[in-house]
Amino acid sequence: MPAPDEPLRKLGFLTIGLFDPERPAAGHESTLEVIALGERLGFDSAWLRHRHLQHGISSPLTVIAAASQRTSRIELGTAVMPLGWENPLRLAEDLATVDLLSGGRLNPGISVGPPMHYDRVRAALYPDTADAEDFTYARVERLLSFVAGEAATDFEGTEGFEVFSRRVEPHSPGLRSRMWYGGGSLRSAQWTGEHGMNLLTSSVVKAEDPEDPAPDFAAIQLAHVRAFRAAHPDGAAARVSQGLVVIPTDSATPAQREKYAEYAARRTPRTATPQGPARLMFAPDLVGPAQEIAERLYAHAAFREIDEVAFALPFTFGHDDYVQILTDIATRLGPALGWAPSSRAGS
Repeated sequence: MPAPDEPLRKLGFLTIGLFDPERPAAGHESTLEVIALGERLGFDSAWLRHRHLQHGISSPLTVIAAASQRTSRIELGTAVMPLGWENPLRLAEDLATVDLLSGGRLNPGISVGPPMHYDRVRAALYPDTADAEDFTYARVERLLSFVAGEAATDFEGTEGFEVFSRRVEPHSPGLRSRMWYGGGSLRSAQWTGEHGMNLLTSSVVKAEDPEDPAPDFAAIQLAHVRAFRAAHPDGAAARVSQGLVVIPTDSATPAQREKYAEYAARRTPRTATPQGPARLMFAPDLVGPAQEIAERLYAHAAFREIDEVAFALPFTFGHDDYVQILTDIATRLGPALGWAPSSRAGS
């Protein structure tokens, strides 16, 4: 259990890579620059979140492939890719290809369920099979089997000059052990553990007990972490990453501090009670000096049982804001949590 005298082992960050629809290349370039900065600062990982049919990264693996050629050490992940938008066999090919291009640094994070606004996109996404598509955990199991190198077909051999394989090619050994599932419910946490995946937790959980008059986010997330590890073959050593929104202000300008405070204030009301039919609970954004944020994290029940994080960058900030936040996380907050940058950072 991390405590003030027990170091944070892995420090990462998450971004969605916003862009101007009239100039999308600039936004993607900004994301690549942020990832390269993260490596120079010593971060252990950088994660991209998808945004389909929005002005954010719609193809995280493509951006990660580009980032892999501009970096050499930092791990690159997705948090998360919803499989409802993907064909598991084709995705397995892309995952293995990008993992090989990155030198084995890919950490694919995925989730299941129908695509967002499915009734409005189904005709474009699955015009002939919308009612037959399976958006359950079985879709994840198909992907995991392909990534692991299990047979995708019963045919193999040579036809003329072409050689065919039974498994998805290319195959990247070790990728299966770096597959993550983004779960916010007790069931998803248990399922992730049972299937030997790593668990991505975020700033959203489900308050599933309707009889609980005052559900506590940290307590719910802690229950998920413990259920996951209880079901995982690796037990207490099973990997969990926490993804809260964290905004240190140590080197921020007065204007930035004001913007950050207003951003958090607008989002705070949703943290008081469960939201919507799914009873979603949102964690408060952590804004302030690094030492103060560290103290709040050490008081967080779930944080005390994990040793790696992927702090989420706010979605609507500018490039300079991200540079300031990442720099403060790496140089002030990380050390306050006992973390030390890679010895190769900045090289």
